Amino acid sequence: MDGDGTSTQAPLWLPKYDGNEADPDPDLAAVRRYLLAADPDGRRMAAAVRRSIDMLLDGQHTGRYRWDQLYKTEKAHLGTLIEINLQREFGFADGRDMDYSIVGTDVDCKYSQTLGAWMIPPEALGHLLLVVWASDERSSWSAGLVRALPERLNNGGNRDAKKTLNAAGRQAVTWLFDRAPLQENMLLRLSEPDIDAIFSHKSGQRRVDELFLRAQGRRVSRTVVATVAMQEDYMKRVRYNGGSRSRLQPGGIVILGHYSSHGRIAEALGLPVPGPGESVSARLAEARPEHGAAPRVELDGREWVLAGPADPEQAVPKLPEI
Repeated sequence: MDGDGTSTQAPLWLPKYDGNEADPDPDLAAVRRYLLAADPDGRRMAAAVRRSIDMLLDGQHTGRYRWDQLYKTEKAHLGTLIEINLQREFGFADGRDMDYSIVGTDVDCKYSQTLGAWMIPPEALGHLLLVVWASDERSSWSAGLVRALPERLNNGGNRDAKKTLNAAGRQAVTWLFDRAPLQENMLLRLSEPDIDAIFSHKSGQRRVDELFLRAQGRRVSRTVVATVAMQEDYMKRVRYNGGSRSRLQPGGIVILGHYSSHGRIAEALGLPVPGPGESVSARLAEARPEHGAAPRVELDGREWVLAGPADPEQAVPKLPEI
């Protein structure tokens, strides 16, 4: 622990490999070192996984945001999208026999919606596998490396002769990132009445307004806005000059974005700080004695706090966009 009581330990999902030079699989160790040097905290891999899921849902054009809204044939394509987006993200060369060549080693990319259930074809026998799992519902993902050796595979197979890892094979996976956080699909966290209220509107602008009314205090990604708006110019629906920022302003709702000033406002009020492409909404009230020592922020020379149920609606000043 640091002196302020915060932990100095890495999150549980970060790699713990010590770089032992006596590794029995030096090619696996070299690929692992390369990937961790390129992506020490897993953000790039996580972004590629998130992008793949969002591409498959295609919320901007379909309004879909849940895995069970996809057709069976669509679900089968997620592994291909993850394979492609990882290659684009890291610039992997094509492999000679497998998907990628990483530091001169052929590596096959395998995705499964069920952790440990990767389907391994006969041609991958003996090769390194980059195994990936992700769950949008759990906002979690994993990636690891394992060599597909015969003793690590189950005897049975499907009609394509693909096999899965047995217990020894699953134990042999060298994890790069194990159940790491995936950027949240915020629509999965809203209640059914909230979702029904949002999508009940025919107007894309009104759906976005309803989203920010009902998702206060949560990070809302561009993808979520696109899914709700279902329009090409979806981010215009958030901004001032006719978007939700100006439409909700009379009711005291502010929508914070990825501006430095907005980040400071979020920190002062104890709200999540929006990252790139994210927005966070909240209703504010002008500070009064009964608010006591509640966190506050100064806007237009007046102090504001997060509004409670008893606070009346009142117009909030326009936020700076710097």
